[in-house]
Amino acid sequence: MLVYENVKKCYGTFMAVNGVSLHVNAGEVVCLIGPSGSGKSTLLRCTNALETIDGGEIRFEGKPLPTKDAEIRQIRQRMGMVFQSFELFPHKTALENVSIGLTTVKKMATEKARTRAIALLTKVGLADKTANYPANLSGGQQQRVAIARALAMEPHVMLFDEPTSALDPETVGEVLNVMRNLAQEGMTMIVVTHEMSFARRVANWVVVFERGQLLEQGPPQQIFEAPTIERTRDFLGHLGWSG
Repeated sequence: MLVYENVKKCYGTFMAVNGVSLHVNAGEVVCLIGPSGSGKSTLLRCTNALETIDGGEIRFEGKPLPTKDAEIRQIRQRMGMVFQSFELFPHKTALENVSIGLTTVKKMATEKARTRAIALLTKVGLADKTANYPANLSGGQQQRVAIARALAMEPHVMLFDEPTSALDPETVGEVLNVMRNLAQEGMTMIVVTHEMSFARRVANWVVVFERGQLLEQGPPQQIFEAPTIERTRDFLGHLGWSG
């Protein structure tokens, strides 16, 4: 579904992503792990053209990412993106936050969009919060609204950029549970995360980043129980991971 070939992204003289090559197959959950600032989130932002790459190529469903704005917008409809910050409209209810894309982008009739939004909020466990505004929702609830909003566009792949990093520990689990359910349903997912237990249990493939480069990749059992690179062992050890 997604192919990265020698992808590079620079900010001035700083090489944020330096020659990354990676394949993501349909139905896979791929977790990107590694120290902060190692290029994981930058690669994710390049995936849906929030950032333009400076070298290499990204192909989505067999075609290179387009460069024209109108074509990029079409691509983004097939890529759901969930950020660290929830990016919800504060003056709109949970229901309105989910349905607005359906009416404005997909041109869906208001009542049909409302029905679809209610179904998605129910899917993420928020059937009783449809009328709540973001200020009256916990962080975990806001993030689940953001996931429902992304799902409303019926994406072919979901991109998660550290979706639990801004949450209180007690609400992390409810978001990870929604993501786990999506994985079980066969949603293709690329997840930048520091939640090692999630990566170990849910991912099909784990990619370790270091200084903009792909340090090591493999199935979770290999990465967490028998990493081949000393730096990977150091990184996991500092997180208290013991297998």
